[in-house]
Amino acid sequence: MLFSQRQEIILSLIDNQKVVTLEELVQETGSSESTIRRDLDRLEKAKRLKRIHGGASRIEDKAEEPSLAEKTSRNVEEKQKIGEYAASLVQEHECIYLDAGTTAMQMIPHLNLENLIVVTNGIHLVEPLVEKGIPTYLVGGLIKPKTGAMIGSGAIKSLENYRFDKCFIGINGIHEDWGYTTPDPEESILKQKVLELSQERYILADPSKFGKSSFSKVALLEEAFIITVNSQKVQLAPFEKKTLVKAVEK
Repeated sequence: MLFSQRQEIILSLIDNQKVVTLEELVQETGSSESTIRRDLDRLEKAKRLKRIHGGASRIEDKAEEPSLAEKTSRNVEEKQKIGEYAASLVQEHECIYLDAGTTAMQMIPHLNLENLIVVTNGIHLVEPLVEKGIPTYLVGGLIKPKTGAMIGSGAIKSLENYRFDKCFIGINGIHEDWGYTTPDPEESILKQKVLELSQERYILADPSKFGKSSFSKVALLEEAFIITVNSQKVQLAPFEKKTLVKAVEK
């Protein structure tokens, strides 16, 4: 198979899946692993993709943030599994923080505890929490139209009133060297504050977030535990060297 044909297959897979493994590309192209590695190196130099451990990913604008609708429709099954497991960590009489991420939202159907208090900066989380009869506090501040998150100095000031047993934070990128990152500096500051106020800190991330970095740093890997799902697309060993990673079975 010619390079141009392999290139078309490789870029099509990355465009559809965002992350592809070396094994997938070998199978799809019928080429050797060494050939695919050379192809990926060539395409990375041409800025058509990004090499990651064990494969490649799509290049994304570090400052670009998907809308709430886009996030909600992506990797739904993985987010449900992560949310279910994360909810199992919550105990009665706790005060927890759920951020505005769509993965944290998947915890709500499984929060069936007595005397639980939730604080959130996600306006779209309020209705399902209230419907379950869970006492809910919405952080004040400026509404970010694209994601429905409350941000800004008002949100930071509002958070000062609380202390959390556990926090559950969504993230845009998890990188073994650069840690947890998100596109919006204001949202990054908010997440940093929540981590500071929490006794136990959990990052909720489907496999598409690994090996990526966004514009604004939130924290180092060791500052929070990670909850994700098992996937052949992600090698978790580099991350497990720095923090606890729970990979839920699909």
